[in-house]
Amino acid sequence: MARIEIDKNSGFCFGVVNAIRKAEEELEKSGRLYCLGDIVHNNSEVTRLQEKGLITIDHDTFARLHDVKVLLRAHGEPPETYRIARENRIEIIDATCPVVLQLQRKIKQSYEQSDPEREQIVIYGKRGHAEVNGLVGQTDGHAVVVEGVEDFDRLDFTKKIKLYSQTTKSVEGLQSVVEEITRRSGGEPPEYHDTICRQVANRIPNIRNFAHQHDLILFVCGRKSSNGKVLYEECRQENPNTHLVSDVSEIDAAWLVGRESIGICGATSTPKWLMEEVARYVSESLDGSR
Repeated sequence: MARIEIDKNSGFCFGVVNAIRKAEEELEKSGRLYCLGDIVHNNSEVTRLQEKGLITIDHDTFARLHDVKVLLRAHGEPPETYRIARENRIEIIDATCPVVLQLQRKIKQSYEQSDPEREQIVIYGKRGHAEVNGLVGQTDGHAVVVEGVEDFDRLDFTKKIKLYSQTTKSVEGLQSVVEEITRRSGGEPPEYHDTICRQVANRIPNIRNFAHQHDLILFVCGRKSSNGKVLYEECRQENPNTHLVSDVSEIDAAWLVGRESIGICGATSTPKWLMEEVARYVSESLDGSR
């Protein structure tokens, strides 16, 4: 019988735990709560909370609401969202992650103190990601977002660059951006701020080690999760027998044949209960094949 292990370091980060706790507390009281965007990038967890009364909305719908309660998820929001809430008498339940909130304040202060003629604020992150939208909003939309070296042509290297990072990017990725900016600036390094969440960043070496210990890895993750894509690739590089699944329906029984050790892990947006469900399914499948 194969050994089945769930990675103890996988699962929700603090920010997601806090957002879900606040949502559940409000739902227990009123049975209804709006959430601006998916509370977490995991369809199974979103569905679970929707069954309790959570209603996911987009920004257009948010702007039309009045006199209701709306949860802001861990990713954070730009100032414009708070302005609309005040005008529409929307009660905000703010679940912005403290790490993201601190970063927003840093960027806002940096923008207010910068000279746009001589300085440029740059954010290393995924363009269009909710957290990044909130960060760019602190600069009235003036910050430039770079996902990698392919975006560097958008930068003005005649200006001093102030570089910040989306909290869930990798430390290695940030360092490569710093090195390339330095090279293109004639050896002048940017003013950069390592604003990566260490709770998230530390998962990379942990998950590499976990993947190395098993014959097969089932990486449980929602398709929308940016953090999940990064961690999945780390697993796959360490262990080619790694498969990404969003739930048990995507598991191919052939993957399990002949495995002595099966590891189950996930992203910061993956609920523990879902990894446990996958573990039970794998165990039952193996029992049934004996």
